[in-house]
Amino acid sequence: MHKALKEAINICKTLLRNGYDAHVINAPLQDMLLRKSKTFAVDIACEPDLESLSKIFPKARLDQDSRALAELEENGVLFRFYPLVTATASHPELSLLRMTPTMASQIDPQERKQLSVTNFGSPAPSDDAYEGFANVDSGTIRLMGLPDETLRHNYLLAIRALRFAANFDLPIEPNTWIAIVRASTRVLDYVPTTDIMDEWRKVTAESMHRFVRLLYDAHILQGLIPEVAALACIMQDKTRDGHQDSVFDHTLECMKHYPEEGFHYDWLGTMAMLFHDVGKLYTGEYIDGQWTYYQHHRVGAKVTRKILRRLHFTPEDIDLLCHLVKQHMRFHFMLTDRGIRRFKALDEYPRLIAMARADMQAKEDTPTSFNHNMKYLDRAETPEQMLEPLLNGNDIMRETHLQPGPLVGVIRDALLQAQIAGEVTDHDSAVAFVRDYARKSVG
Repeated sequence: MHKALKEAINICKTLLRNGYDAHVINAPLQDMLLRKSKTFAVDIACEPDLESLSKIFPKARLDQDSRALAELEENGVLFRFYPLVTATASHPELSLLRMTPTMASQIDPQERKQLSVTNFGSPAPSDDAYEGFANVDSGTIRLMGLPDETLRHNYLLAIRALRFAANFDLPIEPNTWIAIVRASTRVLDYVPTTDIMDEWRKVTAESMHRFVRLLYDAHILQGLIPEVAALACIMQDKTRDGHQDSVFDHTLECMKHYPEEGFHYDWLGTMAMLFHDVGKLYTGEYIDGQWTYYQHHRVGAKVTRKILRRLHFTPEDIDLLCHLVKQHMRFHFMLTDRGIRRFKALDEYPRLIAMARADMQAKEDTPTSFNHNMKYLDRAETPEQMLEPLLNGNDIMRETHLQPGPLVGVIRDALLQAQIAGEVTDHDSAVAFVRDYARKSVG
């Protein structure tokens, strides 16, 4: 090993002791180049920025002539520092740099082909969310440079591109789109799920349906949430005339309609719509030419819990979303007074109403049951004894020995008024009231 390389290894060890990762770039190649050169220079990949590097090596200076981060001259050897690829979602090969511009300039073209090395082109780490993207003034979402190469340095940019396209409602530039599709498996392989969900949480509720559609079209959703992607293979009736669409398309329509009427910013409610029909994948049965999905809401809640744990949701959000999925069918049926009271006792019932509204709009269904239930919501605020008498018509006839007729209805109305006035409070007092009222009326 050349002496200059040994010096470079000592510098790397110094960086490691100070808490920064570092390594000599392609040591075998540099060893070969050093033996042919009269001047000694070694290229090092390191994690710190220029300011941090200067604190460890005060003599380090900014490199004006090459793409290096900085350079340092010691003991007759010039050390060039290049930024190490630190993005978690980068391609594995980029974590071990193979060639720098200065190394490439010392190799003749034929030798370089034989070495089969990768060009050095790692961007310095950046906190700018728009780093790597062209200006959206062009009217499209486009990755800078060669999209495939840009993605190799950070596959999280694929998810970010989908987020921008959904939030800004802009198309993705064709070359960028095909690069994302080509990289879909690598996105799933190398991007941590927590990073994907961090991007997802920045998608607005009103744009969520577009984002999920893009995830599906890019073949990312199939690996991230296969249970939801599989809904594209299941059909259901959309309208009463027999028109059908897939459960997945219906889900996206529900997500589109949910953020309305006061729920424009309800990210969690919109996420609940994504999972509200996931149970249909497990409960579907084809009987007499028709698909049925009995108890899909209960099964779906259990499946949703498994998915959300896999996506690293917080326990509180998991409980909320599973509750919404489990109860989302409650408001779909025409409810009685008692049913409305039980419904209003549920947690998050306004969100459940919004889910039922979105479901109805997505199916283009008639709003008869929905409108009935909305009218009955106010009745739930009225004490039950003020809505229905404690005794019905049959009870009154049995207690008073009256025959069916107008008098039974009169007594029933009088009993309800007595309940409202507080004169009748229980079954026994109601029996005494109707008997006395009948005796006075007949007598």
